[in-house]
Amino acid sequence: MLTYIILGIIQGIFEWIPISSEGVVALASQFLVKGVNAIDLALFLHLGTLGAVLVYFRKDWRKILTFKDLKLLSFIFIATIVSLAIGYPIYKTVKNVALGNFLLVLTGVGLLFTAYFQKKEKKFELDFDKLVVVSGLLQGMAVIPGFSRSGATIFSLSSFSKLSPAEVLKISYMMSAPVVLASSFYLFLENPVFVFEGLPALISSFLFGFLSLHFLIKFAEKINFFKFALIFSLLCFLGAALDFLF
Repeated sequence: MLTYIILGIIQGIFEWIPISSEGVVALASQFLVKGVNAIDLALFLHLGTLGAVLVYFRKDWRKILTFKDLKLLSFIFIATIVSLAIGYPIYKTVKNVALGNFLLVLTGVGLLFTAYFQKKEKKFELDFDKLVVVSGLLQGMAVIPGFSRSGATIFSLSSFSKLSPAEVLKISYMMSAPVVLASSFYLFLENPVFVFEGLPALISSFLFGFLSLHFLIKFAEKINFFKFALIFSLLCFLGAALDFLF
């Protein structure tokens, strides 16, 4: 039980930053849990941080469910369709192929350019339809072991929109919810026993996910866009280095 709790804590902390939680959890599970598919376990633990997203942004979800925020509703809906359309075939095809360090480096470079242009007060904006498709595609690619979902979606949202750092994080985290729910349901159908065994990990990933999410949102509200993009870029490079070394 302790090993599952530790994995849940890792998921709760690493889910929100551009260091792939799937890659870190998969790596740790190889040493802590025997006889379990590491990638499936990593994807399953997203259910705990999903709970954190639902509770933390409960006011925004209430607006979506009551159709009071149609723009956010349409963004999440379209992004989910795009993510599932590209994510499922990638999951079935490259399930055991790790390209995360390379992709994290690309994300880090992209965020460096974002920081640079923010400093120069320049902006490359995409219209709503293009932004949601690009964000959905990048989120779908996050099923690749080691590829950071948060890093990729934060890159697209911060690089091609006028959203503030806190808004970027909110949308990035909220748009993950439907995809995580769908993937967790799929894993439950494949192996329901595995789901019940991992219950302690879900609880710990929820608790630590909520706390770390609160910290990051409050932090993003206090910094400007240049510092925000620069810090997350450096985290991408750190994640790539860890993925390469381990």
